[in-house]
Amino acid sequence: MSGPEKPKVIGEEWSDERVKSFLFITPFDTRVNVDYQVLLKAYQSMRSGDFERFVGFFVEAGRDLNATNELGETILDHISSHGRSADYADALRAKGAKSGAASA
Repeated sequence: MSGPEKPKVIGEEWSDERVKSFLFITPFDTRVNVDYQVLLKAYQSMRSGDFERFVGFFVEAGRDLNATNELGETILDHISSHGRSADYADALRAKGAKSGAASA
């Protein structure tokens, strides 16, 4: 039988501890801005409601919401380029995120 060992779980509730655990992600490539990478991984992994909670924890921890990637883009720039990401972008803007052009 082929397929994943653990089937995909949809609609699972994430605890605050699980959401906060993304604050401790460290990229393999040390040239990558850690705050940008953490935000990217959270965006890729979380539902919009969990991501909104994460952004609050991220800001409370004193992290840089406007960190940029190697192209000078913030996570808001990245997310805004996706068609179904309005809730994620709104969560970022509500906490003060700006585009790379606006924060330069």
